[in-house]
Amino acid sequence: MTDQAAGAAACAVPALEQLLLDPTRLTIVSLVSATTRCEFAFVRDHTRLSDSALSKQLTTLGGAELVEIRKGYVDQRRCTWVRATAAGPERLRAHLAALQRIADRAEQAAASPDTEFDARGDAQQPHTR
Repeated sequence: MTDQAAGAAACAVPALEQLLLDPTRLTIVSLVSATTRCEFAFVRDHTRLSDSALSKQLTTLGGAELVEIRKGYVDQRRCTWVRATAAGPERLRAHLAALQRIADRAEQAAASPDTEFDARGDAQQPHTR
């Protein structure tokens, strides 16, 4: 999906987070939302990204206030921690709920191919001629 198509999809369905339409960013936010905080290396290993690719994704997610990045030292070793912002998990849940609504509507449409849907995606009685 192109960035333009992803943006159009996000506008068409309220509550979709445009940044989370990317599977890598969705994985990162899901992972850090399930923890209090985790080390950069943990996220890198679970996402199988290079350090530079993960750093770029975290910067993007941090700018969108989905994650927070903290740097510090543990036993004189530089360490980077990642955690979800206060709003991050709720925004993730809203995004997942919006995706579920899309999947439910698609399933409903596939089960009832003669059903017509209005602009909001609500089922309507088919018009007969």
